[in-house]
Amino acid sequence: MYKHHQIRQWYCGFPQMAFHQVINWRKSHLTIISAASAFLVLAAPSIMNLPGSKLLAENVISQDLDAAIFYQKGVTLYNRKDLDGAESAFRQALERDPNIGMARNYLGNILLRQNRLDAAVQEYGEAIRMNPNQSEVYYNLGLALQRQGQKEAAVTAYRQAIVIDPKIATAQYNLGVLLHELGQPQEAIAAYQQAANLDSGNENTFFNLAIALQEQGKLEDAIAAYRQVIQLNPKNTVAYNNMAGLLVVQGQTAEAINVYKQAIRQNSKDAVAYHNLGITLYNQGELKKANAALKNALNNYRTQGNTEQTAKVEQLMQQITQQIAQLKLQEQQQRQAGKKPAPTENVATPEQPTPATPGETPATPGDVPVSFGQPSK
Repeated sequence: MYKHHQIRQWYCGFPQMAFHQVINWRKSHLTIISAASAFLVLAAPSIMNLPGSKLLAENVISQDLDAAIFYQKGVTLYNRKDLDGAESAFRQALERDPNIGMARNYLGNILLRQNRLDAAVQEYGEAIRMNPNQSEVYYNLGLALQRQGQKEAAVTAYRQAIVIDPKIATAQYNLGVLLHELGQPQEAIAAYQQAANLDSGNENTFFNLAIALQEQGKLEDAIAAYRQVIQLNPKNTVAYNNMAGLLVVQGQTAEAINVYKQAIRQNSKDAVAYHNLGITLYNQGELKKANAALKNALNNYRTQGNTEQTAKVEQLMQQITQQIAQLKLQEQQQRQAGKKPAPTENVATPEQPTPATPGETPATPGDVPVSFGQPSK
């Protein structure tokens, strides 16, 4: 991974483009490009409706029969996704009875979906004033405040939702995103862990948890979280790349190479995985294999139109080719002198790749979209 946070957009499904940063692991060696390691994944939006609000018979909405009828009409239209009609019906209900808190929540949901954030916040505030014990309304208020950029206020709203109902996994998740953005990594990690305990099937939670752990230097825990992401979604090549980079840092090079190869099997056009594999093989002294991997990275970077990374890989391959030629010459000279050839070693360090700017070097999937937890249907 929801620090990372470029222009916010709403997405459904998993990210489709990678961002990159560099993990330094040895001063004398090349660096590994880690896809999306500084970016969080946020869940697709979901607004929560109040329980028991879909059928009028489940709750006495109002003593005013006309108000109750308009309210029920609003619920019906809302569920049919006729937001304009639903808004009109809810407003007519509130004209007859201004104290229908659930109508205020529905209005807030409609306004939030239409990106009318100030008005949504006002409606949620009114709903809370009428009934301060509805966790769903605090959660929805948190969504609206988060979209407004009012991070501290959104944190307060999510925390209040959790106080009322500790089992709202998406509130814990969104709280983790905000705490991460606010520079409170330990609190963010705790929130993500709570979200994962409540919903063990959300790959985005584990992805964001892995990033937060990685940034705090808790590499083994981060690797475990990336493994969980891959178990939930074997096609998440960003998780493969990030995990392999951490395995390199941990000195588990053989496993890292296997993980890069798994990423490539999932996506044969993953330039980042080929690039990282090539660098890792180079640092193992496997120059020919490194060159082959880098050639694939080069071809994919060219296809993507990434001229900067193309130029860097070309330069790196040229240096490796020169090293191979130099080693062959040394071996030939040693044979002529009757000496046993020395073991193959790197005789120079190619130029280190520099971090790519966001969106510059796409890989699939990768780019970690930024949106918020789901406002309910």
